[in-house]
Amino acid sequence: MVLTVLFTLIGCCLLVAYGVLIDYYRRAWTAIPEFDAGGGMGQTRISVLIPARNEEANIARCIESLEQQNYPKSRYEVIVIDDHSTDRTREIVTGIYPDEMSLIYARLDDLSDEQAAHKKRAIQTGIGIATGELIVTTDADCRFHRRWLNTLAVCYETKGAKFIAAPVRMCSDEHPGFLSVFQTLDFITLQGITGASVYKKFHTMCNGANLAYEKSAFEEVGGFRDIDAIPSGDDMLLMHKIYIRYPDRVFFLKSPAAIVSTRPEATLQRFIHQRVRWASKADRYDDKRIFRVLLLVYVVNLMFVVLGVAAWWNNWWLWLLVIGLVAKTAVEFPFVYPVARFFDQQRLLRWFPFLQPVHILYTVVIGFMGKFGSYRWKDRKITK
Repeated sequence: MVLTVLFTLIGCCLLVAYGVLIDYYRRAWTAIPEFDAGGGMGQTRISVLIPARNEEANIARCIESLEQQNYPKSRYEVIVIDDHSTDRTREIVTGIYPDEMSLIYARLDDLSDEQAAHKKRAIQTGIGIATGELIVTTDADCRFHRRWLNTLAVCYETKGAKFIAAPVRMCSDEHPGFLSVFQTLDFITLQGITGASVYKKFHTMCNGANLAYEKSAFEEVGGFRDIDAIPSGDDMLLMHKIYIRYPDRVFFLKSPAAIVSTRPEATLQRFIHQRVRWASKADRYDDKRIFRVLLLVYVVNLMFVVLGVAAWWNNWWLWLLVIGLVAKTAVEFPFVYPVARFFDQQRLLRWFPFLQPVHILYTVVIGFMGKFGSYRWKDRKITK
């Protein structure tokens, strides 16, 4: 009886703490002012870096989307850094001849270490070639709003930014399946947390598909030095290094024109490997604030799994599980809704309550695998 009361009290305290955290994110997201470049045109020279490995299915459309930018072609260049592709990526890129846009193909030096931080080395290679003052990184499977680069440039110039984290939208099909909906809703939540945490300087968070940072700032902090042995983390770990040097010049760019669109993973296996890769750097953050947040989120979700198991033997735990699920959904929905509306994806929220049990189990499993498991990325096996 004593243990039952104790566990119930601990569970309630955890839920209250979690609720306070999510409500903090909600208030922070809604407080972010939307940035509008208006009719202004940026003057900054931009280098867009695209690390690519076996991207024959995506790279041509990505370059075409960049060619359609309204930013003056003389003020930006696109650098594709080929990370030892074994498909037709090189042939496709070198066979594209834009009328005015500068397109540069580079190939990463040969590496024998499969555990190496290939993406960081690709970006480092691109920066070594870049002539732009502002480095913009994205992925080969992304598409862009026509005003994307101009919005980044104007934000950089007006705010004096050293690092800009910008929004990423995961685009499901017109009639998406379960896996696609699940990924999209999970991604909406992550984007909301990203914007809120960066705006409030609560902790550093970003996505490598849509980043901009000053080349000189990258060089000042030593680039990827000291984090170059970590296979992932070309985004958040670098962001924290720049944040330490320039805490008041790191921004989240909340603007529909700044959204970069990507697609969900096509198979469950690829989705799991992607999320394990993201989770694998959780214990490598120098920013301990985000580690504490991740720990709270993980413990809360683990508590629901424990309740689910205990409910088989005692109805009290079943009632506590149901009440907890309702409370968790009631806390999260007011936060997720304005984020989904920003990305024009609120129609997917009808699935949000029903996917709660799946998301809880997913969080616990992926968190464990990120700490102790291995994953495959770009046909390479990475072990912890």
